[in-house]
Amino acid sequence: MAARARGPWLTTAAVLLGVLAISNALKPFAIGGDRTGFVFLGERLHGTWNVILGPTFAVFLAAYAVGVWGLRRFALPMAWIYAGYVLVNLLLFRYRTPQPSDPSGREAIFGIVYAIVALGFTFGTARTLSKRAAELS
Repeated sequence: MAARARGPWLTTAAVLLGVLAISNALKPFAIGGDRTGFVFLGERLHGTWNVILGPTFAVFLAAYAVGVWGLRRFALPMAWIYAGYVLVNLLLFRYRTPQPSDPSGREAIFGIVYAIVALGFTFGTARTLSKRAAELS
């Protein structure tokens, strides 16, 4: 019954946020190589800051996922904070991280699609939670 009350968008959001939390928790292990570090305020981290901030954001995202899953009121401010963070992170990444030379334009296309999906997902989840604020416990 809770899944029906939550709806497909918020159910999907909760699951994806949980997966993202796991991904961030694994950032310090650099499983994917040099391009695996946690990106904070537009800069890919390595070393100590990666070890600290990756898991810290994992905890935040896990709590956010639990809040969305349970339609909890604390998820609403977390949604807007995270959406704002994603926007700032995307903007700063473009300027703080060297972009590879790509004559084919594939990297640029990927970046645009990634930004649309990331912003649509984060702001869409925040907006959906805001519209359903009266239902949150």
